[in-house]
Amino acid sequence: MVLSVALVLCLSCLLLLALWKQTSERGKLPPGPLPLPIIGNILQLDVKDISKSLSNLSKAYGPVFTLYLGMKPTVVLHGYEAVKEALIDMGEDFAGRGDFPVLERVRKGEGVIFSNGKKWKEMRRFCLLTLRHFGMGKRSIEDRVQEEARCLVEELRKTNASPCDPTSILAYAPCNMICSIIFQTRFDYKDPMFLNIMGRISENVSILNSPWIQICNMFPVLLDFFPGSFNKLFNNISYLKSYVLEKILQHKASLDINNPRDFIDCFLIKMEKEKHNQDLEFTLESLAFTALDLLGAGTETTSTTLRYALLLLLKHPEITAKAQEEIERVIGRHRSPSMQDKVHMPYMEALVHEVQRYIDVVPGNLPHAVTRDIRFRNYLIPKGTTILTSLTSVLHDSKEFPNPEVFDPAHFLDGSGNFKKSDYFMAFSAGKRACAGEGLARMELFLFLTTILQKFTLKSVVDPKDIDPTLVAKGLVSVPPPYQICFIPL
Repeated sequence: MVLSVALVLCLSCLLLLALWKQTSERGKLPPGPLPLPIIGNILQLDVKDISKSLSNLSKAYGPVFTLYLGMKPTVVLHGYEAVKEALIDMGEDFAGRGDFPVLERVRKGEGVIFSNGKKWKEMRRFCLLTLRHFGMGKRSIEDRVQEEARCLVEELRKTNASPCDPTSILAYAPCNMICSIIFQTRFDYKDPMFLNIMGRISENVSILNSPWIQICNMFPVLLDFFPGSFNKLFNNISYLKSYVLEKILQHKASLDINNPRDFIDCFLIKMEKEKHNQDLEFTLESLAFTALDLLGAGTETTSTTLRYALLLLLKHPEITAKAQEEIERVIGRHRSPSMQDKVHMPYMEALVHEVQRYIDVVPGNLPHAVTRDIRFRNYLIPKGTTILTSLTSVLHDSKEFPNPEVFDPAHFLDGSGNFKKSDYFMAFSAGKRACAGEGLARMELFLFLTTILQKFTLKSVVDPKDIDPTLVAKGLVSVPPPYQICFIPL
């Protein structure tokens, strides 16, 4: 009896403490829905589509509001003005990486995407310099993208114009591109190791996209009691990390510091130069996770965008016809498309931008955090507070993009049919944490899509009117529905 009373008293004290803590914090932070003790505002969120929940809440609380994901406050920025003010105008203050407990258990602050502070600055600077060294945005890497596009076309020809699910095929090319930069290795599309790597990356994205993992990020303690999906994630990351470490050992054995072959060589050379630095950031552990960051980010979002692009083109044959007419007029059927062609192809450039805008591939962005105590729109946000920036609210802004829920390349064309840039195009995020591989991804999307449309007629197995492009998942990454397509050679 005494034990039961003590337990009830302890639980009551914990609830009161949590309520007091939330109440005292809320006085300084932006307004938001009243959180419940311990669980916060989870009941007001649809974990299958958090982006939609944030949009609904913004109608009640404005463009800057506070949610409690569990017991921790998270400030949400909704709409172009708020997102721009934070990520661009106050970029340094919002350059931290917010909480992502599921991955933090595995990575422990290593790599470039989920690191913070000095480590993140060092890794990001190194990644940007090294990617540029190997030609990101330059002619040298364009030749490799063109060659990969030709390999992709040959693989699509092997389908013999029969119905196929393009998911795997469309992942081969971007994965091979980033592998060639990291490992100086280009895989055959049927290589078992290559297929294994891609399969594990894809499975990890599916796990991270699941509603259960969204909940575990809010309540990390659940991972100790229900670790099923997390164990799969952990095993996949461990396998991929072991593969990268094996490659690193091979590189160390044949390293020529005067002739770096790839990203790993450049990192090993940097490690040697920094070995006497007491604040050593360049270690084998950081190399392994940084390589995995590049591999995962360089494969999944680009392949998902390509897959969704073809589905939208099946749904809108009139848009496909306009794009192919421009390709025929500017390039013809026998010369490989190049980045120089883009200047003369406003419709194709608008099409690629509209695909990225419409699909909104990372709707909630990765979580940011403020790097110091700041005042933002007359609110006080303490150092370390997690910030969610809704990219959906920017890419689907109805003032900038009339009828934003309609797929229409005219969103990026002026009255004369010329390509029209938009500050609202934040498909790669913005500011200090914008995608480091943006230049490569833009090149791949333009050249791969243009090459496919140059070489094939796209045919749906159902009437285009019956195609439903509605997302099947909108968590960390937007996922298109499965579909069948016929690639008919021109």
